[in-house]
Amino acid sequence: MVKKSAKADLQSSLELCHLIIDNIHNGVIVTDAEGKIIFFNKPYGRFLGIDPAAQIGKHATEVIENTRMHIVAKTGMLEINKAHRLKNQDMVVQRIPIKKDGKVIAVFGQVMFKDVSDVQKLADRLCLLESKVKLYEEEIFSLRSTRYTFDSIIAESQVMERLKKEALKAAATALPILITGESGTGKEMFAQAIHHASNRRVHPFVRINCASIPRELLEAELFGYEKGAFTGARTTGKPGKFELANQGSIFLDEIGDMPLEMQPKLLRVLEEKEFERVGGIAPVRSDFRLIAATNNILAEKVAQGLFRADLYYRLKGIPLVIPPLRERREDIILLARTLLKQMLKDSFAPEISLSSEAANVLLTYDWPGNVREMNNVLGQILATIEGDVIERDDLPFYLRKQYGTGRLQSSGRILGEELALTEQKTIRQALELSHGNKSQAARRLGIHRTLLYKKMKRHGMGVQGDGQ
Repeated sequence: MVKKSAKADLQSSLELCHLIIDNIHNGVIVTDAEGKIIFFNKPYGRFLGIDPAAQIGKHATEVIENTRMHIVAKTGMLEINKAHRLKNQDMVVQRIPIKKDGKVIAVFGQVMFKDVSDVQKLADRLCLLESKVKLYEEEIFSLRSTRYTFDSIIAESQVMERLKKEALKAAATALPILITGESGTGKEMFAQAIHHASNRRVHPFVRINCASIPRELLEAELFGYEKGAFTGARTTGKPGKFELANQGSIFLDEIGDMPLEMQPKLLRVLEEKEFERVGGIAPVRSDFRLIAATNNILAEKVAQGLFRADLYYRLKGIPLVIPPLRERREDIILLARTLLKQMLKDSFAPEISLSSEAANVLLTYDWPGNVREMNNVLGQILATIEGDVIERDDLPFYLRKQYGTGRLQSSGRILGEELALTEQKTIRQALELSHGNKSQAARRLGIHRTLLYKKMKRHGMGVQGDGQ
């Protein structure tokens, strides 16, 4: 009874195998070690226009043109994705030797009912898709990376040139970098420039502001969380910033405002490059480069017990201090003109220049908000100005008020005189090179002829009797 049941099971399994193979879209043939057919599926029979059952026992060479089934039976060598000419079509076939105890006992053959040219088209499409994926990956890397390079940092003062050189050297190391400076000095710009100049530039630049995220959510933001870690968590979990920054850089802005209870966890991550997601037990490793920034004096916060000393010294691998604008006044006019030019370009507005008197006001203002404040001031001016020159009266009142007081009035007068002399000299040179032709001189100076007349009149230079 047991033997009969086993035989029935075997018969049932054999029938199932036959059904599966007969329902495969491709042609299937199986031969024995001599090349005689022991199985021939129905799709193959329909394709060749023959009865599958009638082929059993025949040698493969009698049924299939150009067959190599008997050769594979002798050599025992696998043949995958080979071309085979059938019914005037170049088909793709597989010939697989079936072995037992090291000897070939059968050969499995399969014919794909696709012309080789169709397969080549598929390969071409795959190649094209691979190229597109590579292009998209590069674009994603670019978008996730940085907007700013060291060329984006506009300055001509010696202190800033030295700082850029120090930052460039720092980019070549793996040490943590701590950037300090007042609000608006461009700390993130330096951080992005450092990342862009490093060997991590094709990988992500991940930014997080430690002061803007509620302390109860900061750990999950930094280290990620597993599904169901807390109420409101994603069902799939979420990677943290450190995980996303793998092989790239993570920029912790406003690091001085990080909650005290989070600081030991951050220190551990910096030392071990390993952490656990919130609600997780498996360690996550990440190869990141840390760049931190703050407008606080961390040494004072350490003394006050508001910042851990060990974390402070760990962050301070390479310290970079960005001076405020008032300590590098030689950068102010260059920066103002560069920002103005970019704003006009972005808004497709006509050219607008900066008068020498307005430049004096900008030079002597202390800029407590630094570059960010200057950017806002110029934006407000462009929104209201009617002419093509920014004059003193176009500037906000609080700038003009400071210009007229005390020490700044004195220094402004000296700087203003120097600017006026330089401008007169430049105009005279342009007129000499243009042989007195004011239109040509204006073009050389990059300003409108009307503006040239105004400047000549302001400096007491004659405007009559010359070439137009």
